[in-house]
Amino acid sequence: MRREPFLLRPDVVFLNHGSFGACPRPVFDVYQQWQRELEGQPVEFLGRRFAGMMAEARAALGGYVGADPEDLVYVPNATTGINIVARSLPLAAGDEVLSTDQEYGAAERTWRFVCERRGARFIQVALPAPAGTPEQITDALWAQVTSRTRVVFLSHVTSPTALILPVAQLVGRAREAGIVTVIDGAHAAGQLPLDLDALGADFYAANCHKWMCAPKGSGFLWARREKQSLLAPLVVSWGWPEGFIKEQEWQGTRDPAAFLATPAAIEFLRSPAWSGVRERCHALAAEGRAGLLALGGGPALSPDGAGWYAQMVSVPLPLADGEEAQRRLREEFAIEIPVVAWRHVQLMRISVQGYNTKGDIEALLAATARLLEDPRTGPTHGAP
Repeated sequence: MRREPFLLRPDVVFLNHGSFGACPRPVFDVYQQWQRELEGQPVEFLGRRFAGMMAEARAALGGYVGADPEDLVYVPNATTGINIVARSLPLAAGDEVLSTDQEYGAAERTWRFVCERRGARFIQVALPAPAGTPEQITDALWAQVTSRTRVVFLSHVTSPTALILPVAQLVGRAREAGIVTVIDGAHAAGQLPLDLDALGADFYAANCHKWMCAPKGSGFLWARREKQSLLAPLVVSWGWPEGFIKEQEWQGTRDPAAFLATPAAIEFLRSPAWSGVRERCHALAAEGRAGLLALGGGPALSPDGAGWYAQMVSVPLPLADGEEAQRRLREEFAIEIPVVAWRHVQLMRISVQGYNTKGDIEALLAATARLLEDPRTGPTHGAP
């Protein structure tokens, strides 16, 4: 895979696919075709063809993520999906929602918002860092389960630390205990092979616009069939009260082009040109991880290997000012990459997609070495 199919500016080393993704030109063209078709005859498009077109788009998505199309709906992003679930679940005073300290900030705020208004408690468990084994992570979270635990919420792939969490094991334990599981798969779809039916969570929200390379504004919410009746639409419109699909799918007039273009993104990911991209990207991420550790970063957040991280990896660095380091990387070296504070250390998160090259990693390592030598940005020390 080369950079040419993507619309990214050529003068930027883009190592931040994880934040908002990047849509390749062939997919973006399909997206714009849908928009033009909508404007050509809006009444026919939205009034008569919408349900059928969305059913076809859900079928393509279901085939990609291992789900019955009747168990998933398109939403603008994973945050929307998590809001639908969090605001719908019948939490009461004293109930507990158990989570980790490695969750995405918007999702964390969603649960805090809901819990504060219900009198429930949002509990974040500090997972072992560095992580040693999946069992250690599972045991650390499960040690905080109480008789008041109603929900377990966690990421499939974490946002700040980029770790793949052992969600299958945790989902299985929660199911046995009668605890609802809500999984944030924002970074999983497109990075990891998914089989949602086999995973067995109660609810799973994800983005298509990130690692699946769909247009911005495409995500999905999957709900176990027997749990769908718990969900209320964020926007009540003509689909209510006719069940999960209609209630969530039709929310008034809106542009569904990003949803309808998602099958084109799936075709792009399945094309011969994309063959082996995940493996090559993981290898580049591993090279970047090793290089940053050699510059004095660490300790590593996990053992090495594809079981712990995929195309995205975070490394603690002894930077005095992460925001300043990120600004200088962007403005002085034309490198787009996030540096975030987590547990009193600065994490540099490398996101590698099919358009990235070994040269991009080498440029990052050279620039980071410069920053670490500069007293304005480094070094300082801390422990995750």
